[in-house]
Amino acid sequence: MQFLKSSLFIFSAFLILGCKEQPKTDTKTTYNQVESVAKKAKLPAFKTNKQFNDYWYSGQAEITSYQLEQSRYGEIRKGTAVLVFVTEPFLKNDQVKADQSNPSNINVLKLNATKKFNTGIYPYSIMQSTFYPVSNNQHALKVSASVQEWCGHVYTQLNNREQFQVTSHSYFQGEADQNFNLEKNSLENQLWTQLRIDPTSLPTGNINIIPSLEYTRLNHTPLKAYNAFAENKPGQYTLTIKDLDRKLTINYNPNFPFDIQSWEEVQNGNLTKATKIKTLQSDYWNKKSNTDLELRKTLGLE
Repeated sequence: MQFLKSSLFIFSAFLILGCKEQPKTDTKTTYNQVESVAKKAKLPAFKTNKQFNDYWYSGQAEITSYQLEQSRYGEIRKGTAVLVFVTEPFLKNDQVKADQSNPSNINVLKLNATKKFNTGIYPYSIMQSTFYPVSNNQHALKVSASVQEWCGHVYTQLNNREQFQVTSHSYFQGEADQNFNLEKNSLENQLWTQLRIDPTSLPTGNINIIPSLEYTRLNHTPLKAYNAFAENKPGQYTLTIKDLDRKLTINYNPNFPFDIQSWEEVQNGNLTKATKIKTLQSDYWNKKSNTDLELRKTLGLE
């Protein structure tokens, strides 16, 4: 991975219940019909400043490790989580990282969020990727999630086009291979990147929101917009979805760079939480030698 420069432009970023569980499926879900963002007046773009550019366009990623206590099957599972934030140039049409500098590239703040924990004898590995425009005036351009464990693996991808286009694959009968569209609404996945750019821009009050791809896959919840209530206090953002009996709380530094200190998810009375271990600035894509394994110890991952 590398950062691309231009003289005229700033650097342009399930699982599932147990193997024997029968999944809940809903192939006839109706979705909230809301006005597409494409039909609304475009919001003004976020204006970066020297502090922002020096931090986010330094040629390095921000890697933060967390001690994870994941609720799964009614028990707390010890593990680790990692949030990797990095800016990248992004191709609007292909919706992938650009290999060359071009005025048409879109600068995104990418988040790769991972979790690793064990359920008894077998391990879980979860990764979600969010590509959110630094302009901060539209939805994430792309979100994907994969979950692996010994029963199998699942994958979901959402692309921001005229509508949200969703592709989903699962090893469960009834979920299998799906392709469908959603009307555009706020995405829980993009809250984390939006917060890092400007926490005052986060949606508040009564809103419609599409839950995270991790949540919907782990709980076999239909991927659609749900009514929610969001509140943003200095250093803390909360999202409550009553229909899902779910509450997410993100605790963050109220000062730039608005780094995430911890978070909690309460689902049906079960608590999952993550607490910061260490933050490291690194061009990690160049740290692939055996001698770089020490960096994992620095992050508390070994």
